[in-house]
Amino acid sequence: MRLKIIGSAAGGGFPQWNCNYQLSRRAWNGDENVRSRTQSSLAASSNGTDWVLFNASPDIRQQIAATPELQPQENGRLRSTPIRAVVLTNADVDHIAGLLSLREREPFVIYATRRVLDVLEANSIFNVLDRALVDRRELTAGGRTDILDVAKIPTGISVEAFAVPGKVALFLEDHSKAGEGFGTQEGDTIGLCISSRGSERAAFYVPGCARIDAVLTSRLQRADCLLFDGTLYTDDEMVAAGVGAKTGARMGHVSISGENGSLAALAELGIGNRIYVHINNTNPVLDAASAEHAAVVAAGWEIAFDGMEVRL
Repeated sequence: MRLKIIGSAAGGGFPQWNCNYQLSRRAWNGDENVRSRTQSSLAASSNGTDWVLFNASPDIRQQIAATPELQPQENGRLRSTPIRAVVLTNADVDHIAGLLSLREREPFVIYATRRVLDVLEANSIFNVLDRALVDRRELTAGGRTDILDVAKIPTGISVEAFAVPGKVALFLEDHSKAGEGFGTQEGDTIGLCISSRGSERAAFYVPGCARIDAVLTSRLQRADCLLFDGTLYTDDEMVAAGVGAKTGARMGHVSISGENGSLAALAELGIGNRIYVHINNTNPVLDAASAEHAAVVAAGWEIAFDGMEVRL
C-alpha cells in the first residue's frame, strides 16, 4: 500500500494567507528551514492506479497539480480521474471544502459517518456534486469496510473507523452548549485504520484528536504506521503567539508536548513509523532548525510534509 501525504498543515495551510507570525513570515520570505504546506489530506492506493483520498482540503486543486498519481492519465478519456473515493474523518472546513472543487460531473464516492453525511445534506451547496454520479455512503464504527468505487468495484483499500475524542466542527458550534462540548455528537470525529487487500499491515490516520485515553492507546498498539494530530506543540501556543484566543483543548486538539501530550502518551507504544500531520502555522516544529523539531525527531517521530510517502 502506498500512502502519500498530499497536505500536511492544519486549517489555513502554512503560511496561512493572512498570517504574519514569525514562522509564516519566514515561509513567505523563502526560508529553507520552514517549508510551505497545504491543508490536511492523505491519499492511499493498493495498486498505484486507483486512489482513495482521506479528507478533501480547500487546497485539493493545488494538491492534485503537485501529485501526478492523482491526475488524469495522459492517454485517458477527455474527462477522468484516478480518485475513486473520498473518506472524511470529520466535517471541519479544511476537510470538506475541497469536495466543491470535485464538482465537474465526475463519478466518485464519499464515505463518512452519518453525522458528517447529515452535515453535507443540510448544506445545499454540496448539491453541486450530482447525486447521480457522486454516491454518499455511510461509514460505521466497528468492523472493516471495503472502499468501493461508484460501480462497487473494490479499490483494494479498506478501513476500520473508530471514534476518537474530538469536537464538533467550528461552524456547527452551539454556544448555548459550551459546557457540553458545544454540541459535539457521536460521529463528529473519527480515526481510521487503513489497510490494503492481501496485507496484514495497517496505518492509523488520526488527524484530529482532543485527548488520548486508554481505549485509543490500546487500539493504536496495532499500528505499523501512525499519522497523528500534530496541530499544536503547546496547548496555549496560539495565545502565546498573539494570533488567537483559543487553546488547543478548546479547538479539540491534544498538544504534542506536556504531561498529557501525545509525545508522552504514545511513547511506549513501540510504533516504528510515527508521523505528525495537521500542523498549525504557529507550531515551532515547522522550523527544521528548532529545538522543538529536534525533540520530536529524537523521540522517534517525523514531521509530515507535502509529498511525503509511506509504503506498507
